[in-house]
Amino acid sequence: MKEFQLQGINHLALVCKDMARTVDFYSNTLGLALIKTIELPGGGQHFFFDIGNGDALAFFWFPQAPEAVPGISSVKPDALSTGDIMTAHGSMNHVAFNVSVEKVEEYRAKLVAKGVKVTPVLHHADVPEGYVASPDSSTFISSFYFFDPDGILLEFAASLRKLGDGQRDLQYLQQLAMQPQ
Repeated sequence: MKEFQLQGINHLALVCKDMARTVDFYSNTLGLALIKTIELPGGGQHFFFDIGNGDALAFFWFPQAPEAVPGISSVKPDALSTGDIMTAHGSMNHVAFNVSVEKVEEYRAKLVAKGVKVTPVLHHADVPEGYVASPDSSTFISSFYFFDPDGILLEFAASLRKLGDGQRDLQYLQQLAMQPQ
């Protein structure tokens, strides 16, 4: 028996610069329902969006919060074109939403039609490069990335196979160990 019987993520709490802009993006662009708002003592809000399966994405809006520091506390704004997604230790890099594999291209097209800049669909795979051109037996997720209005990197990700396949993961790690450094 596990010491802690976790049942998923209740909510992930992020910080936004402009509550109205954040509510507009997540409600109108992504179609998420705003399900709870809490006024904070001393000003500000804590608010929650339904992301399915009883899970929530939450935000704090602190009117006097310091400015973001892209490239340190968050991904740089040019990450969609450069692929440079490095952030500092202890920072939050991105939020990946589960979507069905059948909907990846459709959802990407819908966001493009709404004016959201997105990456091509990437097929994350157990290969040294990290990606393959088309899904194959090494592919574990097909996804694409985009930013919210505050520069938070978001991902729509479709699992093609279960992560943690011990034998497959062991073979991949052995393959990586054999690669010249």
